[in-house]
Amino acid sequence: MRWKQFLTPVQSMDVDEVRAYLSGKTMQEVTILDVRQPGEYEEGHIPGARLVPLPALTDSLDEIDPSRPVLVYCAIGGRSRVAAQTLAGKGYDQVINMSGGYKAWNGQAAYGAEEAGVDIFSELDSAEAILASAYSLEEGLRDFYLRMLERVGDEKVKNVFRLLADIEIKHKDRLFAEYTRITGKDDRGDFECRFVTPLMEGGMTTEEYMDRFKPDFGSPVDVISLAMSIEAQALDLYIRSAVWTQNAENRAILEQIASEEKTHLERLGQLLDELVGGGSGATN
Repeated sequence: MRWKQFLTPVQSMDVDEVRAYLSGKTMQEVTILDVRQPGEYEEGHIPGARLVPLPALTDSLDEIDPSRPVLVYCAIGGRSRVAAQTLAGKGYDQVINMSGGYKAWNGQAAYGAEEAGVDIFSELDSAEAILASAYSLEEGLRDFYLRMLERVGDEKVKNVFRLLADIEIKHKDRLFAEYTRITGKDDRGDFECRFVTPLMEGGMTTEEYMDRFKPDFGSPVDVISLAMSIEAQALDLYIRSAVWTQNAENRAILEQIASEEKTHLERLGQLLDELVGGGSGATN
């Protein structure tokens, strides 16, 4: 088995191929495995990545679903190739090594420890409560956009903030529709009074986002980039929370919200492309 492990060929993709590959997948269709150390993970990781440091890999195989494709990455590609070959040698037949590693990654990133923020959802005892909490986080982000709107003078930037605030209303509408479907309750006023949080979407405070990304609020591109970073953080939080929860129904709801966040992130990317390219249009 040792010789098979290191001689088994594994598929490799560069970062552009990985982004294209992931864009066509839901977050339930592929496992993203980060085999770096916890400190490296905290400084930045692909949204939704599970942390399994290379030294712990063989003791953690029961945590990795062999029926799903597994995308493995590290800092520059060395550790991930060893990890990919280890998985292939253990019978995993859908393993992809990301060549170039995280240092070559120029897509959206998430930050913080693997358990950071999951307490927002881990102590909730129902899908109803999870949806209400997610709704509250969306409202926190909309409130942030509205407050930023009042602080900028450039009309083009103001229009971007208005659009982002309107997008959050649509996100909230979808969460409330799911809440109504599950519970049969449609009193939105009562619903909105139930959960309040000082955090924005993604589980970080306004100050933490500002310190992390330092956006130029005079630049429409910076504003959209900040929104994409927040969505990436939210996507990461929902996926990690789904892994941590012990309740199957709650896990399904968190995975569903994560899939929505992935779609939101992709649409913001389209909006950024339009902005950079000089086009116009809206997203939802």
